[in-house]
Amino acid sequence: VPHKRTRMSPEARRDQLIDYGLAMVRDRPLEEITIDAIADAAGVSRALLFHYFASKQEFHVAIAQAQADRMLARTEPDESLGDPIAILTASMAAFVDYVSENRTAYTALIRGASSSDAAMREVVDRTREVMVGRVLDHAPVFGVEVTPVVVMSVHGWIAFVEETTIRWLTAEPIDAEALTRDELLALITAALPALAARLYAGVAILSAAVAGLVADATGSGPVFGTLV
Repeated sequence: VPHKRTRMSPEARRDQLIDYGLAMVRDRPLEEITIDAIADAAGVSRALLFHYFASKQEFHVAIAQAQADRMLARTEPDESLGDPIAILTASMAAFVDYVSENRTAYTALIRGASSSDAAMREVVDRTREVMVGRVLDHAPVFGVEVTPVVVMSVHGWIAFVEETTIRWLTAEPIDAEALTRDELLALITAALPALAARLYAGVAILSAAVAGLVADATGSGPVFGTLV
C-alpha cells in the first residue's frame, strides 16, 4: 500500500526504502524487485530513490546486505547458554528458522541470477566470514587449534549447512516430510563436531604416514629394510 510521503532524514529515508525492499523479497526473488514498485510503496519518485542509490543494482545490494545483517543478528551466539554445543544448536536453529521465513530471498541470493554479481558475492562472502569466525572463536573450548586446515574445513561446513538447508526448503513436499526441521537441525549441528573429529583423526593418520616415509627415506623404516 503506497504511503504518503513525509519529511525524513536522509538516513531514515534510505533505511525506509531498504525496509520496503526487504518486505518485497519475502515472496519474490530480488531480481524481480523494481524501482517503480519501491517508489510507489514509499510514495516517492524514481528520481528521489536514485538520489539514495546510484542504480537498481546498488539498491539490490543494499537489500541483500540488510538481509544478511538481520540473519547475523538473529543467529548471534548466545554465550549465556554456556555449553558450546548448546550455543551452536541455538544458532543453527535460529538460522534454519530465519531462512525458512525468508526462503525465496535467501535461495535467490545463494543460487539465483543475483549470485553471479560480484557485489552480491561480496555480501555473501562477508557474511560467511562472520559465521566462520564465530565457529573459530569457540574452537579453543574443544581443544582445537585454529590452523589453515581447520579454517578451510569450517568454510566447507558452512557451505554444507547452506546447501542442505536450501535443498530441504526447495524439496517436494513428500521429500520435505521425510526430514523434519528438528532432524535437519540435528544433521547440520552434528556435522561440525563430527568434522572436527574426522579431521584430527585424519591428521594423526597423515602424520604417522609421513613419519613412516621419512623413516624409510633415511633407511630406518621397514620398507627401506626390505629393499637392502
